[in-house]
Amino acid sequence: MRNKLSTSNARQLALKILLKIDRKNSYTDVALNRALNQSNLSSSDRSLCTELVYGIIRHQRTLDSLIDQLGKKKAQQQPPNLRRILHIGLYQLRYLDHIPPSAAVNTSVDLAKDNKLQRLSGVVNGILRQYIRSTQGNHDPLILPNDTLKKLAIQYSFPDWIIETWLQKWGEETTEKMCHWFNQSPNIDIRVNPLKTNLETLQTQLTSAGVNVTPLGRFPCALRLKGKIGTIPTLPGFSQGHWTVQDTSAQLVSYFLDPQPGETIIDACAAPGGKTTHIAELMGDQGTIFACDRTPSRLKKVQENAQRLELNCIETVVGDSRYLQQFINKGDRVLVDVPCSGLGTLHRHPDIRWRQTPENIRELTSLQLEILNQAAQWVKPQGTLVYSTCTLNPPENQEIIQTFLSTHSHWKIEPPNPHWAFSPFVTSSQWIQMLPHKQDSDGFFMVKLKKG
Repeated sequence: MRNKLSTSNARQLALKILLKIDRKNSYTDVALNRALNQSNLSSSDRSLCTELVYGIIRHQRTLDSLIDQLGKKKAQQQPPNLRRILHIGLYQLRYLDHIPPSAAVNTSVDLAKDNKLQRLSGVVNGILRQYIRSTQGNHDPLILPNDTLKKLAIQYSFPDWIIETWLQKWGEETTEKMCHWFNQSPNIDIRVNPLKTNLETLQTQLTSAGVNVTPLGRFPCALRLKGKIGTIPTLPGFSQGHWTVQDTSAQLVSYFLDPQPGETIIDACAAPGGKTTHIAELMGDQGTIFACDRTPSRLKKVQENAQRLELNCIETVVGDSRYLQQFINKGDRVLVDVPCSGLGTLHRHPDIRWRQTPENIRELTSLQLEILNQAAQWVKPQGTLVYSTCTLNPPENQEIIQTFLSTHSHWKIEPPNPHWAFSPFVTSSQWIQMLPHKQDSDGFFMVKLKKG
């Protein structure tokens, strides 16, 4: 009885979080973390709650389509509480192999009764049991349209405009592979601080603590943590500044910038400081890094990360990089990691796919170009600038660079050394496009520009 109550509580908390996301437009990770911190769920129930919340946000278009097909009312016509309860039941039936179908149905019916939907508990029971019947003979209850765009959008739960963007750029096969990859739970990559320890020592410490750790080939300071790892700050070496969490694609940006000891580096959009601190580590903490951001609270995170990693060469600068004039011709190297739509991190931030719109992106591209135009003035003659994003959206990537070069004739793309460790990632256009299903890391774009 205790286990039944416990798993029921996990589902009840998941329902509460999902409804808060709906009503207050809360960010998924913020709403989830806040609710879990206030709960007394066991470790396994926290995992179930997390899986349900992230999974349902990730797959909600698919789940809505199933409700549309199985119910008498469309998903958007259902009472909000009932729609989310149906999502919880259908998600378990469709995506979680370790939960028996009967448990998925019964706990969902109980959820309806416990949340003042007794009269509609029969609807929950009927739709979920109809789904189970429809799976007999390995039949998929989800009926997909013939149109490629709509089919992929419903099957993998994406808005049409994202699918359309990717189809135009990469075609159907690559688009489908990316959709599949983004619907998996994310990896956790960490970056070893070589000024404090080394990869082999940290790997041994984490393995001894029961963490499944894998080195990542050509990334000399990267480890991937798999499976259950517990709370990040409690893992060996974190509080001592021996490592920080950073996806390998984001690590590649700093290697691409190639900062040298003693140089002056300007990071135009530094917060929360992952790349800034990596640059400092690569410089041996020798030189000066100006870390710019217009939000003081976000810059505070840069300072906190630098303090934990015991890095002293970083100076934070509060201000909008579009208007900072004090850095004209001061930077040996400038990093412009602009605010972007984040379409390369959809596995990590599933709600981005529902938050971003083509209208938002038009505003972003204008901002990105303004930042790039100003930051280019900070670069010394013969200096270099790296422009990067964590998105898979040509208007924010290739098109920004093409526009910039068309109006700055004294700038050119600088190809990396062909013997560079990461040269296989470089495209024929001499920029880097990290496609997640190929590199098994976040989707990123980066290009190095040289000032003539």
